[in-house]
Amino acid sequence: MSITNPTDQSLYELAAQVGEALCARHHLLAVAESCTGGWIGKVVTDVAGSSQWFDCGFITYSNTAKSEILGVQEATLAKYSAVSAETVIEMAMRTLAFSRADVAVAVSGIAGPDGGSPRKPVGTVYLAWASRSGPVQTQVCCFAGDREAVRRQTVAVALQGVLDAFIERP
Repeated sequence: MSITNPTDQSLYELAAQVGEALCARHHLLAVAESCTGGWIGKVVTDVAGSSQWFDCGFITYSNTAKSEILGVQEATLAKYSAVSAETVIEMAMRTLAFSRADVAVAVSGIAGPDGGSPRKPVGTVYLAWASRSGPVQTQVCCFAGDREAVRRQTVAVALQGVLDAFIERP
């Protein structure tokens, strides 16, 4: 699958692969989404039988939602902003706390076309993966393309990260 231009079919195939791996380990996935607006959850639930391995998703687009729904500290949002490693770490950890999931992925970014800055240009996305049995992992990406391309690439990296960080490791 091309991360730079993932198709609907490649996202579906990746989600199915995540599902097979989670089922084999009797694990559940939960997601916390900002810039993707539920797209990760949509791709996951496109896979028949996903109720066997997908617990829930939180769409926390605004800072208020991140704070009130997930419990991201207002001080974190004020100091680091919504688009930061610190925020997605809290999002991922709180997703685990509010779900039955074994693995959580959280994303927050600037999909554009507006909202970027010299420090965080359009296309900047932070991702975090957390599990009940290991450390949180983070990644920052700067994706190219329009709003849809940025969001589509975020979905692909988020799902691939579940495989890389928690499923295919020894």
